[in-house]
Amino acid sequence: MLTAQDDLIGHQLPTTYDHVFTSDPAWMERMWYTGHPIPAGDIIFDIGLGYYPNKNVMDAFAGVTIDNVQHNIRMSRRLRPDPLLTKVGPLHIQVLEGLRRHRIVLAENDSGLSFDIEFHATLNPHEEEPHFRRRHGRVAEQIARAQQVGRYAGWIKCDGRRYELKPETWWGQRDRSWGIRAELHTDETKPPLSYFPPLFFSWSTIQFADHGLQWYFNERAPGDFIYLTGEEVLPLGHRSDHRRRITSVTHEVTWADDPRGQTIDHGDFELTFASGAKRQVRIRMLPGRYYLKSGMYGGLRGWAQGDDKGPLHVEHDRWDLRDPEIRRLVRTLSDHVIEVRDGNAVGYGVMEYGVSSGYPKYKSVQNHPIF
Repeated sequence: MLTAQDDLIGHQLPTTYDHVFTSDPAWMERMWYTGHPIPAGDIIFDIGLGYYPNKNVMDAFAGVTIDNVQHNIRMSRRLRPDPLLTKVGPLHIQVLEGLRRHRIVLAENDSGLSFDIEFHATLNPHEEEPHFRRRHGRVAEQIARAQQVGRYAGWIKCDGRRYELKPETWWGQRDRSWGIRAELHTDETKPPLSYFPPLFFSWSTIQFADHGLQWYFNERAPGDFIYLTGEEVLPLGHRSDHRRRITSVTHEVTWADDPRGQTIDHGDFELTFASGAKRQVRIRMLPGRYYLKSGMYGGLRGWAQGDDKGPLHVEHDRWDLRDPEIRRLVRTLSDHVIEVRDGNAVGYGVMEYGVSSGYPKYKSVQNHPIF
C-alpha cells in the first residue's frame, strides 16, 4: 500500500515501502534507547519498538528501574493501515534528524509511567560487522545493526514523581537494527525452547568526553569468536578510521555474590585494534539495571516478540527485583549501567552479558540461565 514515505527517494524494490525483500516472518526492524544519570548510574530507562511487516504487527515496551523496582509497560498493535507510523498505544518515536536527534514520548496511561525525552547524539555511530548465519541450509540471521551514544533532555514521571533529564548528567545510547533475526524462545510457558551451546557474550556501548568504545562479541571459548564487532568512535563529523576497529577482546571478569542470577561486579578487558594498538579498560557495574524480559526478549508468559495481540493491546506491571521469584522470571539478560576507566578517562554506558553452561571460564555462575 502507498504511504507518505513512498514520496521520498530511496526505494530499493519495485514495490512500496511497507514491503521488504523477503516474506520470511522473522524479518523485523527494531529501535531501542536507554539512558541513565551519571555518575551515580542508579536509575535506568529502556525503550524498544519492533516492526514486523510480514506478521502485520508493531510492538513496543518501555520502563524504568528505580530503587530496585522495575516499572514496565508493553504494547502491541496491528501494523496496517498505518504500517510506517512508529506509534503503539501511548508510545510514539519520532526521528527529528537522522543520526542526530530523536524524540520519544510516552503519553499518560494507567501504568503511572510517562515521559517526553529527546536523544541528542554526541559521537559517530558504530556500524556493526554484518550478521549472517545459515542453519540447515536456511538463512537464520541476516541483520544490519548500529549503535550511537548521546545525551538526553526532557522529563520522566513515575508513580507521581517527576525526574528532569539534563544533557550534562543524563547519558545514554540507542540501537537500530533491521533484517532477518534469529528467534529467541526461553519462555517456559510456550515451548519449544531455544538451545544454547557454551558461550560467553558481552555487548557494550560506552561514551567518554571525547570518544566512545563499542563492542559485541560472542565466543564458544576464550578467543574462539563466533562473532566480533567493535570500534573506538569519535565525535560527530569526524571521519571514521578503519584502524580504530576492534579485532580482538580478552577479559577477566569478577562476578558478584548473587545467589539469584548472573551479576558482574567488575571486569578487565583488553582491546586490540586494527592498528595493532592494545588498550586495557576496567569496568565497574553501577546499581541501575533493566531486565529485558519485560520487552518480551525470549518471550514472557506466552507473549513473544511479533505476536499478534489484536488491534491494540497494552499491559503493565512492576517488578520488585529483590523478590526471588521475579529474579527467576527475568533471568540474566539486561542493560546494566557501567562506569569505565580508559587510562585517565572515565566514561559511562551499559553492558549486556551472560555465560552459558559448558563455557570453560566463569563456571560458578553457569547454574543461572542467561535468557
